[in-house]
Amino acid sequence: MKKILKLSTLALLLIAGVSCENDDQKMASPSGGPELLTPLDGSSYVLDPAAGTNEVTTLVWNHADYSVQTEVNYDVEVALAGTDFATTVAGGSTTNRFVVWSHEALNTVALEAGLTPYTAGDLEVRIKSSLGSNAEMVAYSNVITITVTPYTTETPKLWVVGGFQGDSGYGSDWTHATAPQLASEGYGNASFEGYVYFATDQFFGPAPNDGKGFKLSNQSDWGGLNYTDDGTFTGVLSSSASDNISISAGYYKINANTTTLAYTTTLTTWGVLGSATAPVTGGDGWVNDADLTYDAGTKKWSVIINLVGGQEIKFRANNDWGLNYGDNGADGSLEEGGSNIAVPTTGNYLLELDLSNPRAYTYTLTPQ
Repeated sequence: MKKILKLSTLALLLIAGVSCENDDQKMASPSGGPELLTPLDGSSYVLDPAAGTNEVTTLVWNHADYSVQTEVNYDVEVALAGTDFATTVAGGSTTNRFVVWSHEALNTVALEAGLTPYTAGDLEVRIKSSLGSNAEMVAYSNVITITVTPYTTETPKLWVVGGFQGDSGYGSDWTHATAPQLASEGYGNASFEGYVYFATDQFFGPAPNDGKGFKLSNQSDWGGLNYTDDGTFTGVLSSSASDNISISAGYYKINANTTTLAYTTTLTTWGVLGSATAPVTGGDGWVNDADLTYDAGTKKWSVIINLVGGQEIKFRANNDWGLNYGDNGADGSLEEGGSNIAVPTTGNYLLELDLSNPRAYTYTLTPQ
């Protein structure tokens, strides 16, 4: 009997001890989410690429309410207005109660969320709070709406994709990833230009010519608009015609306008001339061109030529001044109709003309 009493007493003591221990362990639970205080609902921001890392606004919120005192994780969540945060974009993470948005940071968020550059659009913003490394005990703040006009520094491109690529040094035929490109004058401008080499004639038609010719794509795959000739062969583009654009072999300057739907293909060969070339070209050097040779591997035009120091040169197409390039800044970049290029010292030079990067044309003069 005594043994039974002792065992009963021990069991009661153990139960009481466990009860006391559990009383001391408080479970964390959220009783209220954080409250987003600034920016104010309805705030509007026009972002500026020149402002870069300068602050455009600061998000500030008060603490989320949890039943224990512990460090809280905060995540800024952004989504297109009216989507109920179906897809969120990360706007910053911190254990503080604020996040500073620079012009660059907010621009990145706005574009990732789906806003269009240079067009005002609405974003919804909220703060998510959580505890621990596993982001448990999640709570959300109030939602505010801001209007943002983002920007882009990316120049729009057209991809020249076709059956010429394999033979011409542009990877596999009909492959966007390695296709040459045309570049716009700037975002929102529909005027494109660039240079493309066609090693062979590209006359589209029945087999065996059904895979020849080219199209102009406005994105790096077939999912966008794909332009070809409208079938009249008068320099008019169409995004619905089925025929490819045909072209003879050669090195072409291609211009296209996706608003007017006009396009041109100008066959070019390139030369260099100027007072510095006089020993080679004769006279004062400004009449006859020294021809350059195209290399499909390097995608450059080049010649080794003796030049006179202290004199000048320019590059021009087709032995004519209608299309010529000079260097306005003496920085190795070329501008159409630009300034004459000074030759530093007399000697043999390797001249290389690189027109492969649309609207970013360059040259080099390398002493030999």
